[in-house]
Amino acid sequence: MQSSEVPRVVVGVDGSPSSYAALRWADRYARGIGGAVEAVCVWDTPSSRGWSGPAIDPEFDLGQARERFTQELHAVFPDGPPAGLTEHLVEGDPSEVLIRASEGAALLVVGRRGRGGFARAVLGSVSQRCAQHAACPVVVVRQEDDPAR
Repeated sequence: MQSSEVPRVVVGVDGSPSSYAALRWADRYARGIGGAVEAVCVWDTPSSRGWSGPAIDPEFDLGQARERFTQELHAVFPDGPPAGLTEHLVEGDPSEVLIRASEGAALLVVGRRGRGGFARAVLGSVSQRCAQHAACPVVVVRQEDDPAR
């Protein structure tokens, strides 16, 4: 990163309380270092595997993913997103997308457990993969006691 570049703080957002906490943390941190936040929401067409192969939910599409991401950002920032926040809605595997997004970033911020986490897991599979493979330092944020904060 050149000295004239604004530090990028990438944060994964998946609608879980811990990802909301991660987004708030990333915003505070970026403001403190004069950086910019890149909120990354990864979506995939919901499917299930059965004996006949994957069954794709035809009712879910990019428009719904975009609407859900907008609602999630509004839940965290009810008065509107902070200046300089950029939004990236990407289809794919969450850990792979976030690891790619970490290239050239000053920091990657993820929630401790996302929407698909096992109750007993200390780290979710995405946060664990990011911590092991990201191209920059990673901060794993736990859910806040009050999700409305």
